[in-house]
Amino acid sequence: MKILILIVPFFILFTACNEVQKNKVEIEKNDKSFIAKKESPLSIKVIDTDFSKGRLTLEHDLNLDDLEKFHGHLCDGLVVGFLGIKEGLDILYPNSVIDRTNTRIVSKSSPCLTDVAVYITGGRYQFNSFYVDNSIANGFYIIQRKDNGKTVVVNLNKGVKPTEINELGSKAVKGELPACDLDKLKKMEDDFSKKLLSSNPKDNFTITEITDFEWKPFLKNDYTKTDILNKNKSNCNQ
Repeated sequence: MKILILIVPFFILFTACNEVQKNKVEIEKNDKSFIAKKESPLSIKVIDTDFSKGRLTLEHDLNLDDLEKFHGHLCDGLVVGFLGIKEGLDILYPNSVIDRTNTRIVSKSSPCLTDVAVYITGGRYQFNSFYVDNSIANGFYIIQRKDNGKTVVVNLNKGVKPTEINELGSKAVKGELPACDLDKLKKMEDDFSKKLLSSNPKDNFTITEITDFEWKPFLKNDYTKTDILNKNKSNCNQ
C-alpha cells in the first residue's frame, strides 16, 4: 500500500510536467502560426508557364509560409519585404494576377529582402530580371513591369520601425550583442512583425512611380549575409 501511495503522486507529477512541456511547445508553435497565418492571411497570386517549354497558364498563391521555407526562418525583414512587394506589385498589376515572366526587380542587399524579391517575382540575375543595389534612393525595392515599362519604388515609411531594432541589429552584426540581448532583439523583431501584419500596409509603406529609371544590372558577390553571423552564439542563461 505504501508503495502504491508513493507511485500515484509521482505519476501525477510526471503527467503534469509532461503536460506543461506539451503546452509550452504548443504555445511556441501557435505563436509562430499566429504571426504567419492568423494575422496575415494575405497571399500574392502569380502566374507562370505550365512546364519547361509551356504556356502562361499556371497560377500560384504565395504566402509567408512559402517564404519562410525558402528563406529559412520567419523574421521582420521577411514580413517587410512581403508586405512591401505586395503593395508595389498591386500598383503594377491592379486587380490582376502578377505575371512573373513580365516582372523584374532591384533589391537592397538584405538577405530577407533579396529572398522575397527573388521568390515572389521569379527574378534572376542570369535572366536579366534581378540584381542587387544598395544605392536605391528612398526605398528598398525598384520593381518594373517589362511590357509597359511602368516602374515603382517601395519604401517603408519613416518612424514605422522602432529605432532600437536597428541599433541592436547593428551591434549584432558586429558581434557585440550579448546572448540575452540577442533574444531581446528577436522578441522586438517578432513584435514588430505582428504590428505590421495587423495594421494597414498603406499606412506603413509608400509606393512611388518613377519615369526616369534605367535598368543597369551589375554583379557583386561580397555582400555580408547578416542573418548567419550569430549562428554559434551561446544561449541566454538568465
